Amino acid sequence: MLHLNIGSNLDSRHGSRFDNISIAINLLIEQKLKIKKISHFYETPSYPNKKLPKYLNIGILANYKENVSKLYKSINLIEKKIGRIKTKKNDPRVIDIDIVDFYGSIQDCDYLILPHPRAHLRNFVLYPILEIDPKWSHPILKKNVQFLIDNLSQKSRIEITRLQKNVNIVT
Repeated sequence: MLHLNIGSNLDSRHGSRFDNISIAINLLIEQKLKIKKISHFYETPSYPNKKLPKYLNIGILANYKENVSKLYKSINLIEKKIGRIKTKKNDPRVIDIDIVDFYGSIQDCDYLILPHPRAHLRNFVLYPILEIDPKWSHPILKKNVQFLIDNLSQKSRIEITRLQKNVNIVT
């Protein structure tokens, strides 16, 4: 299985943060991503500047028959289509799609590091994974998702809110 995390903290010409994420998922489906599970939305403060708009994130558990390079290229096109403009690190963005884990593969090349190098430190990645794949284990650290959450700071564990809202999938 593969894990993606999708986030947004700005509205776009397509609509709200919720809309941006839903559109991204529908575009991923068009690219032959077979979604098995999608988490609820999770909201967190912006990092490191908490005065910026809050982030919404979701996690996806999926299958994909192509290679990770093709998925990465598709993700970049989808981000551009929705209106992402690459700026400074941690700047607000209309959409951000990260490959967290691609079938447990370990990779470090110019354009992609797998598993995502900071996944184990991010509440907005770990909580959605716990919801949709509680048996997931980090491919390098060999620790399960609950262990990784338990090792987050207390602040990180309380600065996240699971919203009672789900993604709109067009079928």
